[in-house]
Amino acid sequence: MSRDVRLLTTPFDPATEIAAFGAAHRGFGGLCSFIGAVRLDGDVEALELLHYEAMTLPGMEALADEALARFGVAGLLIIHRAGIMHPGDPIVLVAAAGRHRREAIEAVDFAMDHLKSDSWFWKRELRGVHWTWIEPRAQDHSDLSRWG
Repeated sequence: MSRDVRLLTTPFDPATEIAAFGAAHRGFGGLCSFIGAVRLDGDVEALELLHYEAMTLPGMEALADEALARFGVAGLLIIHRAGIMHPGDPIVLVAAAGRHRREAIEAVDFAMDHLKSDSWFWKRELRGVHWTWIEPRAQDHSDLSRWG
């Protein structure tokens, strides 16, 4: 099993990362990825993700270990940005490689549900001159509860 977990404060190129992950996991039947980006949402000018460094990366690593064990995938990649980003900028990339599609899809879905609702990031968005904190939606909590 391979695990690659990164917390970045600089931009990354999802296509390059997915290509490298795929090349490292040739021969697996299922390769799944998800890219989350800052939405082009009306007057949102920026999104800022803050985190507590001593908890964030270890928490992401523990999440990756849990996904690897739970779904039996051969490889998992989690890249997450922190800092200020603008509409269209990639925030998160999760990719999984498994013998079959279902385990790869579920590993990615599991990791994203946890990153979205049960993670170590605080989000706020800039609209005009005002920053507003963003809380997980009820749907985010519902998605998370599927995993028990």
